[in-house]
Amino acid sequence: MKIVDVCAFYTPRGGGVRTYIDQKLVAGARAGHEIVVIAPGERDGIERRGDGASIRWLRAPRFPLDGNYRFFSDRAALHAALDQEKPDILEVSSPWRSASMVADWRGRARRSLIAHADPLSAYAYRWFGPVASHRTIDRAFDWYWRHLRRLDQRFDHVVSASESLSRRLREGGLAKVSTNPMGIEPGRFTPNRRDPALRRQMLALCGLPEDALLLIGVGRHAPEKRWEMVVDAVAMASAAAPLGLVLIGGGDPRRALRAAVGGNPHVRLVEPVRDRDALARTMASADALIHGCEAETYCFVVAEAIASGLPVIAPDEGGAGDLARAGGGRVYRAGSAPDAAAAIRDVADGWARPIGAAPRTMEDHFADLFTLYAEGHRSRHAA
Repeated sequence: MKIVDVCAFYTPRGGGVRTYIDQKLVAGARAGHEIVVIAPGERDGIERRGDGASIRWLRAPRFPLDGNYRFFSDRAALHAALDQEKPDILEVSSPWRSASMVADWRGRARRSLIAHADPLSAYAYRWFGPVASHRTIDRAFDWYWRHLRRLDQRFDHVVSASESLSRRLREGGLAKVSTNPMGIEPGRFTPNRRDPALRRQMLALCGLPEDALLLIGVGRHAPEKRWEMVVDAVAMASAAAPLGLVLIGGGDPRRALRAAVGGNPHVRLVEPVRDRDALARTMASADALIHGCEAETYCFVVAEAIASGLPVIAPDEGGAGDLARAGGGRVYRAGSAPDAAAAIRDVADGWARPIGAAPRTMEDHFADLFTLYAEGHRSRHAA
């Protein structure tokens, strides 16, 4: 099959989506499929990858709310690219403008909407959650649910990466939802990479001795990641036990994050670790991972931490919470610094972590995804 992914979130400086797409290119070639990713870029061009895979860049303007991203603005140019590519399977990984563009294309490919983003959790629930229930917010944003239901009618599949998101989509009236959790890179994240010397170095960076608890956080300095809340929770918990936080994140720290850290010597903001083996060693050398974002549709970081043998402290909503529960982690009420602080204290006090299920691998995810596509492709040809 030829699979074309119209991916508005793919960027050279991206995080989870870029990791996912790069792995899909390799997995598709290994399974005998041709994968082409169409992404918004600075200029038109084609970036060849091995075994026939490629990234096709379409010139596009910057996204006004985040300069790291661009957005598809030229419907005719996107349709022309799809006409040239002639996909068997056409994916789109944003529910916004690009999804409507893909739905409007006149080609015959089967279409799949990949739920890489959860805008209501990332924005509406976070903004209005302190004063309104999710049900009330959903009613106020019924226009968004109507939009999703229209897309559901025009696509063959809506693929969700977590059961919690699938449940919300079905409750919102979507009929074609299937859950296909993502996974980790096989063999990379493991407790065997733990390095006591590296752990001592990170604790020393936080001004703490070897017997302190070392927390690690990984993620962009974006509002929906709630790092300010995490830093506040760490400060609350540190009153009862010596602990430090190394926060590995991309982009300039937001003013609110810098203010939350203040002069706390036990919290350190560290540049992103681009080398995946180095990240795996860093993660395995911590004592626990803490995550703040309840808007994750899957959450690679939490899955990688579980595979590294770490206890996970995560919000009780979204993909991070789903993984934490399955992996024997400790969940806290999303958005609550005091509740997160209580979870940290539990871990510091020697909380007995249940033995959870090991995260599945990306090989499992892609095998299931390609099987779903192949079944539909065969059915269309038979018809």
